[in-house]
Amino acid sequence: MRELTFKALGLGILFGIVFGAANAYLGLRAGLTVSTSIPVAVMTVAVFRLLARAGRPGSLLEANISQTTGSASSSLASGVIFTLPALFMWGMAPELLQMVLLALCGGVLGVLFMIPLRDYLIVREHGKLPYPEGTACAEVLKASQERGAQAAHVFLGLGIGAAFKAATSWAKLIPDSLSLKLPLLPKAQLSLDLSAALFGVGWILGPRIATVMVGGGLLASLVLIPGIAIWGEARVEPLFPETVKTIAAMSAGEIWNRYIRYIGAGAVAAAGILTLVRAIPVMVQSFRVGAREFRAPAAARQGTPRTAQDLPFWFLAAGVAAIVLVMALVPQVFSVIEGVPRQLVAALCVVVFAFFFVTVAARIVGLVGVTSNPTSGMTIAALLGTATIFLALGWTDATGKAAALMVGCVVAIAASISGDTSQDLKTGYLLGATPRNQQLAQLAGVLTSATFVCLSVLLLAETFGFGGKDLPAPQATLMKLVIDGVIDRSLPWGLVGIGVGIALVAELLRIPSLPFAVGVYLPLSTMTPIFLGGLLRLLLTRKRETSVAEERSGRGVLLGSGFVGGEGLLGVGLAGAAFMLGRRPDGFGHAWAGEIGSWLLGAAAFGCLAFWFARRARGSASA
Repeated sequence: MRELTFKALGLGILFGIVFGAANAYLGLRAGLTVSTSIPVAVMTVAVFRLLARAGRPGSLLEANISQTTGSASSSLASGVIFTLPALFMWGMAPELLQMVLLALCGGVLGVLFMIPLRDYLIVREHGKLPYPEGTACAEVLKASQERGAQAAHVFLGLGIGAAFKAATSWAKLIPDSLSLKLPLLPKAQLSLDLSAALFGVGWILGPRIATVMVGGGLLASLVLIPGIAIWGEARVEPLFPETVKTIAAMSAGEIWNRYIRYIGAGAVAAAGILTLVRAIPVMVQSFRVGAREFRAPAAARQGTPRTAQDLPFWFLAAGVAAIVLVMALVPQVFSVIEGVPRQLVAALCVVVFAFFFVTVAARIVGLVGVTSNPTSGMTIAALLGTATIFLALGWTDATGKAAALMVGCVVAIAASISGDTSQDLKTGYLLGATPRNQQLAQLAGVLTSATFVCLSVLLLAETFGFGGKDLPAPQATLMKLVIDGVIDRSLPWGLVGIGVGIALVAELLRIPSLPFAVGVYLPLSTMTPIFLGGLLRLLLTRKRETSVAEERSGRGVLLGSGFVGGEGLLGVGLAGAAFMLGRRPDGFGHAWAGEIGSWLLGAAAFGCLAFWFARRARGSASA
């Protein structure tokens, strides 16, 4: 059966570029990304069916290679947007070459360090580690071979997601968000981003995680902000870190920006570290396995079945050595670090942290899936370790901060890519694929998507900027706060301590602390559409026959993935148009409807979107 072909690689690269740019936009707006293996798989099968009419059909294993190649871009985008936007906020905007080199170093390390782990995690732990996305993707690929109509849901989602984004941000026929002030509670309000992508993310995450996340947002908007407003009403002096306005003179948005953001940062950092602490047994076991497999690679491949053939050990060793030499000798990688000895220190920090967290991430995603991979927690841990080392070496200026962030960027990408690679290898194991071919496909996906993901980030930075309303870049802002806090010792530790306490209470109440902390950290307007998407999934699948619930869930995942892709691509397209025109499109506007009319218009449009989604997810009336 054909497997590693130019056709499969070409489609994977094309779809990877599309979803990589879309995930970069989503991550910069909402602070999270989604796995794209399943939509890439079904879109590949649809294209193969068209090619079959021209006498060039595609095989199941070719489709698997395509999704393996295409899914790499989304994980690479996660690591990039979680870290590098902080450089723009520091006024140290990186060049395209530097961003691409950092992305390539992290992506290649993530794939290479997974090679010796595959036999243990995927084969020997089969039945113990479910790898949910990898298993689901294998089932989708097998089903798509029989029913090609599934791809229509992705393409429809792409179109509707792009059209809805055009209505809110391009033509501006409807507002992009709604808010409602609440009586009795000072400065309390409910808010909703009119985002098809976030609604789709809510369906993909499911009702439990979506509810936990909106719970964190409600705590911030309905408890913490009113509490700070009441407590600070009589204060006549600004409260640090604010230095100009008193709390009484601040709006709800300003209170969130100056105080809640630090509370949320403390909660996310604590929850991420707690997640790692809870996984210490897994970490220790994974690290031992990784070290053992690294020291004792399979010697001879003659006679080894095709389905057990990995890339050889010399390829792994040569690749890691080449990456270390590039980071230590090429000045553009760590541009702010002068001298080869210092660059070598940074490179060694990368390799040590990357190997450790690759083994951790590959095992964790086997248990909980890619969407629950605590990449932010691992990145924070790497940043804390690197910043502490740099502090001890006396690198305490702006260049030390930037260098620590660059190390964290490479580690974050490596950890994220390893999680995606392990899921793809699980899919291949279930389908009878050749691991070596999948590892080469993953490397191809990393090498080809890095430039386009980084170009998208540069374009969005030039047009919208980071840290504002359009693209708050929440994860990168968090990483910036962590580095500033360690090196400058300037964090408002009281607020951070409140966040740590919130994460600890969530753990004691057996609430998933990381999603809850993310809800506290991000604006409620971002969490609300995610919650509505999860709620709709609950309504359409609860108390249904298992087959009906699974079919509806699968259709919704494809539609939601399409929403993410459509809105993300339109967002990047909007940035490109604004860059070429020198200004953002004015659109038609919705002021003609008045304040109340615009609010009702936006609510009606979002309601219609949700109704259409529900109809498509339900499928036939008999279901």
